[in-house]
Amino acid sequence: MPSIEERLTQCRNEIDELDHQLIELLAKRRAVTKRVGDIKSEVGMPIFSPEREASLFAARRVDAKNKGVSEDLIEDLLRRIIQDSYKSQEVKGYRCINPNCKKVVVIGGKGQLGKLFVDLFARSQYEVTTLEKDDWENSDVILSGASLVIVAVPIRLTSATIKKLDQLDKHCILADVTSVKESPLNDMLTVHSGPVVGLHPMFGPDVSGLIKQTIIACEGRNPEKYAWLLEQFNVWGATVYAVEASAHDKAMSMVQVMRHFSTIAYGYHLMEEGVDIAQLVDMSSPIYRLELIMVGRLFAQNPILYTDIIFNDPNNIQMMKRFAHRFLELLDDVEKGQKDDFVATFNGVSEWFGDYASSFLAESKSLLLKAKEL
Repeated sequence: MPSIEERLTQCRNEIDELDHQLIELLAKRRAVTKRVGDIKSEVGMPIFSPEREASLFAARRVDAKNKGVSEDLIEDLLRRIIQDSYKSQEVKGYRCINPNCKKVVVIGGKGQLGKLFVDLFARSQYEVTTLEKDDWENSDVILSGASLVIVAVPIRLTSATIKKLDQLDKHCILADVTSVKESPLNDMLTVHSGPVVGLHPMFGPDVSGLIKQTIIACEGRNPEKYAWLLEQFNVWGATVYAVEASAHDKAMSMVQVMRHFSTIAYGYHLMEEGVDIAQLVDMSSPIYRLELIMVGRLFAQNPILYTDIIFNDPNNIQMMKRFAHRFLELLDDVEKGQKDDFVATFNGVSEWFGDYASSFLAESKSLLLKAKEL
């Protein structure tokens, strides 16, 4: 009779062979999805099809259940595989929604975010050019005949840049892609009499494409004139979320300003306390490691970006002061040992979150399972 070690070796050899077969199958699948991308490119179809993806997940979950395999495992694997397949498909052009668009000018098109849009417009067969800080002497020539001008410069330069654009053709669409909307939108409406739209891409410049990304659109003037632009974003795989500029800025004060400021303050606190980061990482559970990662990643980036966002609107100061007041209010409960008051506040917030609390808990469990593999 074979020994335990011999039997284990046999099993491991079988597993190795199955793993090899899996890799062969994944390579074949990727080749097929590459062909899908080529076919879609011929007619300009969007790469991302949410209906197809949803039906695929549903069907494979049924298959997994019938085979006694974890449905969640299969869906997780498929999501990773499909994400890779999108990359294999993004090799050719996209459909050009508006062939009558004469020229697209991206101001700041050599920057990280601007470069992404230049690439996408070029891959959609638009004539696209950039206007950089050293090009303003020739700006009349560069902007002449433009059907779309996108301002993609840092926040602190946005207003001054927009105010230079008072000679655009009245049919030209003027847009910006900064993370604040009300002030730039007002500047664009003042300087330009034609179509205007404020845009906020809700992603960083390090993305490889717009599949499953969100772009916020704030109406300025003549939305029917720039409807093709929003449709072009959809073709690139993005979801367009329409909202008023004032509502956008109020939401971003919570999503960006407060979070960035509190994260910077927390990092500053860790430094001043002399925390041993390596020890903190080693002792952290997956969720605390994720939180530490989110803090640390901010400090690996350009401080000017976050400084501009936080300092841009004086109203942010009052909002952050209210946050500080509530922080101290809770700290006072802790200092006085008022556990009942603390629990009452906790329950009140929990009730306010409603069903989102339980759905976020489920979503975080999925993220933590992935974090354990880090």
